[in-house]
Amino acid sequence: MLISAVSTPSVFAVPLTKIKTITDWCTPLALKLPGINVNDCLKSKLIPAGTNSLNGFPLLSRDWRADAKHPNAIKVLLLGGIHGDEQTASAIVFKWLENIQKNDVTEFHWKIAPVVNPDGLLAAKPRRVNARGIDLNRNFPTPEWEKEAPAYWARVTRKDPRRYPGKAPISEPESRWVYDTIEKYKPDVIISVHAPFGVLDFDGPSKPPNRFGRLVYNRVGVYPGSLGNYSGLHKDIPVVTIELPNATQMPPEAEVQRIWQDMQKWIRQNIAAPVRTARTP
Repeated sequence: MLISAVSTPSVFAVPLTKIKTITDWCTPLALKLPGINVNDCLKSKLIPAGTNSLNGFPLLSRDWRADAKHPNAIKVLLLGGIHGDEQTASAIVFKWLENIQKNDVTEFHWKIAPVVNPDGLLAAKPRRVNARGIDLNRNFPTPEWEKEAPAYWARVTRKDPRRYPGKAPISEPESRWVYDTIEKYKPDVIISVHAPFGVLDFDGPSKPPNRFGRLVYNRVGVYPGSLGNYSGLHKDIPVVTIELPNATQMPPEAEVQRIWQDMQKWIRQNIAAPVRTARTP
């Protein structure tokens, strides 16, 4: 099956070349995200992460560093929206961004990217894949990717276009950004939000979480090219995959907060931050 690069129809009111400010970025995002308005997005104070999607939309991120009381703070990489048609997976991360700002959370060092696949999200009809038709969560360089990923796609998924891994690992700017971020940021744990299985998945060392809110631990599976496989099993960086129950309808606000609190409790109790050597000026 040949899948060629295509430009995904989007909701942009102006050409991408003219989208320069956070207001320009937040306006189309808010149209697609349940429970998130433009002001919610603006208050997040996201900035371009240095990588654009295939259609030219910047991947947006935000860092919060722990204060001096936590010199060896646990480093958390929180990702939402790797699949563009899982809108709640991005929207809930915006809710948690608001929590951090309101409560001045400084216990952990956070790097947060709520919309890893903006082209999929901003398509006229949101799509799982990116603008080239590639499933970003099958595009990470797991061992034997060149042999296993195409074979799994052909044999198990019967060449399902929604799960096409691409022709080479980290071939896409979005998956390459996640890969580079893991290499440079060196997180102690990764939280990746998806939908709609309504469970928790876990890969890697450390003890899996039993429950975040109403979501209970239930292994989803291990796939060639997935982030959990790459980071959790290959890089030994624990990966918690949060699968929300619905891709388009947000959980009740109380559940949003319970998941957030349980997540932090699990990190606090199960992830050990290594002693980091201060750099010499």
